[in-house]
Amino acid sequence: MANLNVTIGNLTFRNPVLMASGTFGYGMEFEDFIDFSQIGGIVVKGTTLHPREGNDYPRMAETASGMLNAVGLQNKGIDHFIAYIYPLIKQLDTHFMVNVSGSTIEEYVACAEKLNALDKIPAIELNISCPNVKQGGMAFGTDGATAAQVVKAVRKAYHRLLIVKLSPNVTDIVSIAKAVEAEGADAVSLINTLMGMAIDAEKMKPVLSTITGGLSGPCIKPVALQMVYRTAKAIRIPVIGIGGISNWKDAVEFILAGATAIQIGTANFIDPTVSMKTVAGIDDYLNRHGFTSVKEMIGGLQ
Repeated sequence: MANLNVTIGNLTFRNPVLMASGTFGYGMEFEDFIDFSQIGGIVVKGTTLHPREGNDYPRMAETASGMLNAVGLQNKGIDHFIAYIYPLIKQLDTHFMVNVSGSTIEEYVACAEKLNALDKIPAIELNISCPNVKQGGMAFGTDGATAAQVVKAVRKAYHRLLIVKLSPNVTDIVSIAKAVEAEGADAVSLINTLMGMAIDAEKMKPVLSTITGGLSGPCIKPVALQMVYRTAKAIRIPVIGIGGISNWKDAVEFILAGATAIQIGTANFIDPTVSMKTVAGIDDYLNRHGFTSVKEMIGGLQ
């Protein structure tokens, strides 16, 4: 049996298969389908300082080889998470990480500070694809200087593993990765969703209430792969690959491209057991190719 352990910062995961934020709820929703002890970890749905209602319906739409979503970070806020969700998940046998979002740097910092006190939350994933209300709605992650500012502020306030989730809706994702690395990020996860839209031709109207939304699923995999490959070559901290991963083969491709771990997102809506199947497939691949550890395979593209 190959060793599936991977290490990101000071945290060791039993295998490189993680669940992406927004596609796995708080984990409890999947208790009837998977054995938590067989996956590396779960990034819970986006959490903000204050409760958010999210966007108006319709806010999801199926597209060719993927889906669009414009949920709008609907959640009951960090205090509700601490009081009601954390007590339910802290005994589950895997690593839980919180995806932290905000509209101002101060909101990011306040939310992250509250998570310092939770022993069973060893990491946060900073979602810098959120609009910065103080700069006219431009997403934090689309500008290197702004991305660096929010990471620097959170790094001062948060004392555990800090993962920064990068947006692909930029001219040069590598420069953003370097900027957040310089301000103390322990790892980066990429990619977040691509911007897209869908139109109902008969009604002559956009399908989504917000007109545009985030595109995910198999259709974005080639874009994600090249961004992971380029970023992993350019920075020293670990990269977590996301984008269209639907099976073990997809996961292996991301690891070969330089990802230390991967996240499965949209595929969870199709097959709630895809995570365990992916772990088994990676293990089989390692054994067939003579690897003793998944770490030997990282960045192994010939």
